[in-house]
Amino acid sequence: MERREQYTQDAITLLCRLVATPSVSRSESEAATIMEQTIAGYGFETHREANNLWVVDPWFDDARPTVLLNAHIDTVKPVKSWQHDPFIPTIEGDMLYGLGSNDCGGGLVTLLQVFRRFCTDAARSHRAFNLIYLASAEEEVSGKNGISRVLPRLPKIDVAIVGEPTGMQPAVAEKGLMVLDLKAHGKSGHAARNEGVNAIYEALEDMQWIRNYRFKKTSRLLGSVKMSLTMVNAGTQHNVIPDTCSMVVDIRTNECYTNEEVYNIVCRHVKSEVSARSFRLHSSHIDLEHPLVRRCVSLGMTPFGSPTLSDQSLMPFPSLKLGPGESSRSHSADEYIRISEIEHAFDTYVKLLGMP
Repeated sequence: MERREQYTQDAITLLCRLVATPSVSRSESEAATIMEQTIAGYGFETHREANNLWVVDPWFDDARPTVLLNAHIDTVKPVKSWQHDPFIPTIEGDMLYGLGSNDCGGGLVTLLQVFRRFCTDAARSHRAFNLIYLASAEEEVSGKNGISRVLPRLPKIDVAIVGEPTGMQPAVAEKGLMVLDLKAHGKSGHAARNEGVNAIYEALEDMQWIRNYRFKKTSRLLGSVKMSLTMVNAGTQHNVIPDTCSMVVDIRTNECYTNEEVYNIVCRHVKSEVSARSFRLHSSHIDLEHPLVRRCVSLGMTPFGSPTLSDQSLMPFPSLKLGPGESSRSHSADEYIRISEIEHAFDTYVKLLGMP
């Protein structure tokens, strides 16, 4: 078997093992162990922090720039409408079905084989850059025991390739995320009498503002900031005027605003109490003139802006998303990836990094 075919077959074999190993966010230990054993089996020294695994270029040279190859090992919980068993890898023609196969098992296993391809023998040690491969945990929940726990332990990173499903087109920007909790206050009373202050009515004006407000700055790649009222809760029983009304607002920020700036705008316009669950998941982008982006374009790829969040939001260095599969399949029933997509991704990554 040719080496290229061996690498892609090894990627598929590993992906099947991972699909068969439940790895919902914060419960990735067994899958992390599989990754650890697999990487060690390839002859590399592994490093583990919680359920995050990484391996450093055996010929690491501080004088060279460093490229991080990253993808996550955790999955969301399977939805009830699966027709296949989400934990039994099933190959039907070109399609491999299973939870996490597309998001983002395909990128996870392919980038590992790319690292292996570049770092297996000393003849390749003279390349112009270092490589680090990182399989991160808790990406789906942006957990603090995920990539943010690992990055301080790594050498300086100059740029990252994140293997999220993008149809192997480079996502050069992605929206950030901020979740706000709002609470409107009233005064309880009996619903049969003209007493109390209804907190739902107090909240209505804020709900209308959230629905109608448009942020002024628009991104060429990401469009406008998207703000959505997603949860409302009030009342204890039918005959009691509610004294509080709580709301949850999902905000997807573009690179024109920091999360703190958006928070301050909301606070200035609503009457309700406002608290942010976190400010840490900022929008991210990479310069279109970055050499990695220019290389993508030279290979016929088309840069775009992604509405979905990834570990890029926690990376303090330039990064782009580029991976096999399609984002539209993520978090859906009967998730799958095409075997041909893994093969194409392997070839594309190798060309992108300059390997003949």
